[in-house]
Amino acid sequence: MSNIAFCADERSWACAAAATGYLPAMRYDLNDLETFLTVMELGTVTAAAARMNLSKSVVSKRITDLEATLGAALFRRNAGRITPTEAAMHLAERLRPALNELVAAAESTAWDMDGVAPLRGSLSISAPMSFGILHLGPIIARFAAQNPELEIKVDYDDRTRDLAREGYDIGIRVGKLRDKALMQRKLCEDESVACASPAYLDAHGRPESLADLRDHQVIGYSHMPNSQLWQFQDRDRFVAPLVEGRISLNNGEAIRDMAVQGLGLAMLPGFIVASAVADGRLERILTGFPTRRMPIVAVWPPVAPMPAKLRRFIDHVAAELKDPPWQDPATQAPRG
Repeated sequence: MSNIAFCADERSWACAAAATGYLPAMRYDLNDLETFLTVMELGTVTAAAARMNLSKSVVSKRITDLEATLGAALFRRNAGRITPTEAAMHLAERLRPALNELVAAAESTAWDMDGVAPLRGSLSISAPMSFGILHLGPIIARFAAQNPELEIKVDYDDRTRDLAREGYDIGIRVGKLRDKALMQRKLCEDESVACASPAYLDAHGRPESLADLRDHQVIGYSHMPNSQLWQFQDRDRFVAPLVEGRISLNNGEAIRDMAVQGLGLAMLPGFIVASAVADGRLERILTGFPTRRMPIVAVWPPVAPMPAKLRRFIDHVAAELKDPPWQDPATQAPRG
């Protein structure tokens, strides 16, 4: 069996077992392993070099060095394009959780778990575009100011990201969690708001029943069918009335702006439309029919022990969202 040693920087070090001299130690550089995973995630050397702020030649050399150490090809190279081999797929599958555990163990040892020691290292966050820009940004900014030695990377994207596979420490999600493999903590709740501009309602009438919706244009959300988006509580169950529309967008703020311009009815999270409702640009409709309440949750891949940076960030966001700043109790629709 081969002796194996890992190194944390360019100066490789051998484990004690390698000193026995039975077989030469296999020496792995953590930089090479990280680079390999980044190339696997992004699919090209160019993209990996850009993310890691390295030259393409450095990235290529790290991959070549790792292949030489392993004695196996990790990528097939053809006309400037690379394709991962089966060996690379198996290695990445086992390496991602192993590196996460290694980082967590190092951080737990280096930092006081009582929250006194300064946070160091890096924290990678994934969050929805609209919620991130409108409300999460200032919260993260305050956390960053409190922890000046911590590197923070934030990606705003409405797509659901694979946190473990794509290297995120934590994600903020709006809506019901579907991935049961993730750990989660509920931060707050938000209600969906059915609304339209006063000008649109003056011109087309204000719907008074769910059946009235068939006579109106709705503005759709590209990431969700109307039957899931337009749901109301009618007595003891949720129903999805038939709605139609000619406009569909993939961003909540863009949908809000279309509604403000009088192009149709919109069903949007309260955190997106609260200010437009408060200043009269949008008007709530069908307030006698409660809409679904959406949990806003923090999610993260299972890791033990839990890194201090992760625990303290979640506590920070939870404290900031205990009383969501966009919610005015006086404007909330009655619950059924």
